[in-house]
Amino acid sequence: MDDTFEKRKKIIYEFMCDDLYVPMKLKELAILLQVPREQKGELKSVLDALEAEGRIHVTKKGKYMKGESAILRGIYQAHPKGFGFVSTEGEKEDIFIPEESAAGAFQGDTVEVTLTGVTSGKRREGKIVRIVSHGITSVVGLFRIRENKNYGFVIPDNQKILQDIFVPMERAKGAVNGHKVVVELTSYGTDREKPEGRIVEILGHVNDPGVDILSIIKDYDLPTEFPERVMNQAERTPNFVSEADRNGRKDIRDWRMVTIDGEDAKDLDDAISITRTEDGKGFVLGVHIADVTNYVQERSALDREALERGTSVYLADRVIPMLPHKLSNGVCSLNAGEDRLALSCIMTLDSKGVIVEHEICETVIQVDQRMSYTSVKKILADKDREEIRRYEDFVPMFELMEELSEILRKRRQKRGSIDFDFPESKLILDEDGTPLEVKAYDRNVATKIIEDFMLLANETVAEEYYWLEIPFVYRVHESPDEDKLKKLAAFIHNFGYTMHLGGDEVRPGEIQKLLAKIEGTPQENLISRLALRSMRRAQYAPDNAGHFGLAAQYYTHFTSPIRRYPDLQIHRIIKDHLRGRMNEEKIQHYRNILPDVTKQASDTERRAEEAERETIKLKKAEYMSRRIGRVFEGVISGITAWGIYVELPNTIEGMVHVANMQDDHYDYYDDRYEMAGAHTGKVYKLGQTVYVRVIGADSLTRTIDFEMAEKGDMEDGEE
Repeated sequence: MDDTFEKRKKIIYEFMCDDLYVPMKLKELAILLQVPREQKGELKSVLDALEAEGRIHVTKKGKYMKGESAILRGIYQAHPKGFGFVSTEGEKEDIFIPEESAAGAFQGDTVEVTLTGVTSGKRREGKIVRIVSHGITSVVGLFRIRENKNYGFVIPDNQKILQDIFVPMERAKGAVNGHKVVVELTSYGTDREKPEGRIVEILGHVNDPGVDILSIIKDYDLPTEFPERVMNQAERTPNFVSEADRNGRKDIRDWRMVTIDGEDAKDLDDAISITRTEDGKGFVLGVHIADVTNYVQERSALDREALERGTSVYLADRVIPMLPHKLSNGVCSLNAGEDRLALSCIMTLDSKGVIVEHEICETVIQVDQRMSYTSVKKILADKDREEIRRYEDFVPMFELMEELSEILRKRRQKRGSIDFDFPESKLILDEDGTPLEVKAYDRNVATKIIEDFMLLANETVAEEYYWLEIPFVYRVHESPDEDKLKKLAAFIHNFGYTMHLGGDEVRPGEIQKLLAKIEGTPQENLISRLALRSMRRAQYAPDNAGHFGLAAQYYTHFTSPIRRYPDLQIHRIIKDHLRGRMNEEKIQHYRNILPDVTKQASDTERRAEEAERETIKLKKAEYMSRRIGRVFEGVISGITAWGIYVELPNTIEGMVHVANMQDDHYDYYDDRYEMAGAHTGKVYKLGQTVYVRVIGADSLTRTIDFEMAEKGDMEDGEE
């Protein structure tokens, strides 16, 4: 920023600090400061900059005044590089905290921060002035004893905890070198002293099978055992559907229906039925969801525990369920040949996939066949004769599903729904948890059918309850970050692409059009990744704000009540409405609880995602540790000042650190997403295909190190 601009800022700020200054509007300021009309825009820019820095603020009436030295409260998130961020409630952008302004704050601390300015990237910058409370009370890590000393250290697994924890031997609980432990913090340290703690649990030796995942479970404070009162309640749950349970429900046990899931799935919470309409042109699609609320009563021990957990957590070698197995794999699971209670969304669609009528009702169902994604793919995509013969009675049903699925997908695409097709990871482990294979998850015709039908049911239920104007839980996805989109639009202009950003916000169709334009081009990988990074996180909320990514005005999560609490919560609301119990008292009850329920659901979802991601990173590092020296082809997935991230086709990602780029001195250009050599002119760009050699892999830090290599270095048959 030039000196003239900074001088103007200084003059105007000092003018507002004068005791005689009274708050005034832009027009009044311009007149008083004798700013010509043509320079009024420059004055506005100066005022905007001062406001962004927190030095001034604008009243509701548009008057400018000196900012209170506002103190904001939020949660501190440390970064392994030493700096950090403070996330404050209600603010979309975090506050950047330089290392020298962290005031000894610890990862997860609730802190008070004042704004000090803006970074070069226009992010607000601040300084921590007080630590209100500590968010982390215990740390998981590796115990090391200092030789010939009467103390040891715990090296934290969490890379955001920047210091080792000092542990006197009398507080080590008998731990030895190499033990993974849980250490309770007794002191958070100072600038001169390390944090201190006492070991409260020994998880096992670092090399013992399962200890690696257990460490992550403990680190994220994931509950593994169900309390006795919860198990007792679960044990009292019946194993079958009683006659009393069937009363008042729509009996559709004679409808042909199937479940389609992964081979190893045990909690089957959705079944599908589909037939032609009487005129033969349309479809009658039934999405039948397990009625878990029949067995999990509000405020019961089961319900409180489910809310506390928020979601089932799927780790590399185990599942931590939201509900005990007695329910999730038993009477709530839609097992074939068994009577089951369900909440059904039965939709009649015309030949274009438009819903002409629908019914949401309580039902009794019986699934005819438990199918796997693999089997349905073999029938529809591979035309496998043996599989077709095995399920010949159901083949016409699957073909009808595929026909409707394609119609629904095209309708969604037409309205602008965005489909980022970045593959998820699938790990194959042996009995000891050793990774045998890492590959991209197979997204096939069968997974798409279920995805399309679940999306339709979720939208249908959300729209119905939105117009009923009763409290509800919505799955909301806000519009992308405006600054990031502007940066993306400017960047893609270099490649001859444009994106219309008119009005207050971008439409999802613009992103989708862009993805369609770049499909198959050399820039596809690069631009897709940048577009994805401009997106915000989806979350749960009691107010409907639409779902940007799906281009949907109304969206919820209705289809997985065994593994997600929001689905369980809205089933309860739906049943209260269907049974005529949604009186004013109930409405007020739901209005009171839903803000906390949705926040808890969003928080636990994030915790589960982070834990799942860490277990995958751990197993990937373990997998690559046995492939040191091998060369792979990959794509540059990220570029930072300290290195280049490269993703392999099997979804494994590692980093080429700048310290290992010894053929030149490389400079990072964040506006171009490039790393360029100062002397050779060699340039590395986001989305570029490169060849890398594995030079290191650490399961403890869950990191993989690469160096740049040549295609000719690859061995024959290298994946």
